[in-house]
Amino acid sequence: MKHLSGLDSAFLHLETPETPMHVGSIQLLSLPEGFDGDFSERFKAFIASRMHLAEVFQRKLALMPFDLANPAWVDDDDVDLDYHIRRITLPKPGTMKQLEQYAARLHSSLLDRSRPLWEFYLIDGLNTGQVAFYSKVHHAGVDGQAGVALARALLDTGPEPRTVKPPRTKRKAQAESLGVAELLGAALRNSFVQYLTAAKAMPAFAKGVAAAYKQSRASAAADKALVEAGGAKKPRGRFFVLGPKTPLNGSITNQRSFAGRAVPMAELKRIAKSVDVSLNDVVLAECAGALKRYLAELGCEPKKPLTAAVPVSLRSEGDTQANNQVTGMVVSLATDIADPLERLKAINAASKSAKNVTSYLKALPTDLPMLAAPWLVSGLANLYGRLRIADRLPPLANVAISNVPGPPVALYLAGAHIDAYMPVSIVTHGMALNITVQSYNGQMAYGLTACRRSLPDVGDLADYIVAEHHALLKRVDALAAEQAAAAAIEVTAVPVIEAKPKAAPRKRRPATKLALAASSTPPPAVADAASKKVPTRRRRDAAAA
Repeated sequence: MKHLSGLDSAFLHLETPETPMHVGSIQLLSLPEGFDGDFSERFKAFIASRMHLAEVFQRKLALMPFDLANPAWVDDDDVDLDYHIRRITLPKPGTMKQLEQYAARLHSSLLDRSRPLWEFYLIDGLNTGQVAFYSKVHHAGVDGQAGVALARALLDTGPEPRTVKPPRTKRKAQAESLGVAELLGAALRNSFVQYLTAAKAMPAFAKGVAAAYKQSRASAAADKALVEAGGAKKPRGRFFVLGPKTPLNGSITNQRSFAGRAVPMAELKRIAKSVDVSLNDVVLAECAGALKRYLAELGCEPKKPLTAAVPVSLRSEGDTQANNQVTGMVVSLATDIADPLERLKAINAASKSAKNVTSYLKALPTDLPMLAAPWLVSGLANLYGRLRIADRLPPLANVAISNVPGPPVALYLAGAHIDAYMPVSIVTHGMALNITVQSYNGQMAYGLTACRRSLPDVGDLADYIVAEHHALLKRVDALAAEQAAAAAIEVTAVPVIEAKPKAAPRKRRPATKLALAASSTPPPAVADAASKKVPTRRRRDAAAA
């Protein structure tokens, strides 16, 4: 038995029928050349042979009595693969849009909490001849980085699946036979450990909060000074500013829409290098430009800039635990700036300021005690949706944008080549749109998950992201060309000094009296005359006598 942390269990307590808390992905697969069998059966056998490599496949929830404490993970020794792995055939013509719509419907339904919290779907019938693989796993078990680690356990770098050592035989867990007394005792022990851990973390956390507040005030003062000096029209470095109200920010339903697009990673890096910003800044700028255009078509052009909730990983390097280790920051998208390059620079400044403040919050404990609180949190979450409170409150952020680093090389699943990898994520009341990007094999995939009522045409927004990418790329290339032309003009403008012909030696003139007087060494004749004694007047008179 392993109790969920406070952060992991929050994804369970905050889940409602309108806000499922699972994450997923859509992968496009090319079957092995000449393959003429039932790939779904091959895939099922493949998963069965690797389930022991990731604990998420064989664990389920054990709820505490009366929801007095966080639930715990227990082993499930009887996983029904026929339930968890299913096959679907798209109707003709089998377009990419049909696949996106079907995956959105699958993403709308809750996972069964009496079973391990994952489901896989193989979808054939695509007009490209490919097979799609849609997966969903509850966020209580994995965050973005843990999901990548899960994928690495299942995927291979070549068409021939690697040999995996079979699991060791374990003693069957008797989780079902645990009584109320045993569960309550385990809950109390876990809560005691949580309170103790939180108490130890409080001094460092309080110190971090104070430092973050000081940094935020310093950024605000710098912004004010810059405005007063006429260096900027509006502050750009604030850590936290409420976003404007838009059609994206209200209560949502359980229906979903989805669209996926991809752009070359090399082009994103070229943009980032040319403007001296991070890759994540470019992603935010492309989303900002697309949102600005989309909202303008809806007649919504807020004067205040849109803001994005951006997750920040707290996971240390090499940590592959299947849990959540994440916090977040709010970044201005500078949508009040018309020029794409200036907007990108403003986003870079806002992102740096937010990161500086968030860096002080690394001591934030993720395993907060929730004794007797789960039932209260779940009730408040349901009440928040039923009363449509999100329609009345200003949004903390207008959109969620997350960047998950993925594998840089081509991968294979059960011998099939993965051609594309598109993430599918979570939307909540107040933020009807989630844009998650993930890199894979030289491509950056944008996965847009939305409430279908709020964004029924989310595919248009996805197209605008690609258009904004090309616009930024065009501006960067034009800027580089201008700089190269200016450098060439400077080189050609430098005067060329021609070598003059060597002049003939000039004849030496006789020294003048003035020259002689100015010379420090008198000529020999003058020296001789000076050396002779000149008779004085007394001597001349003596000689005459």
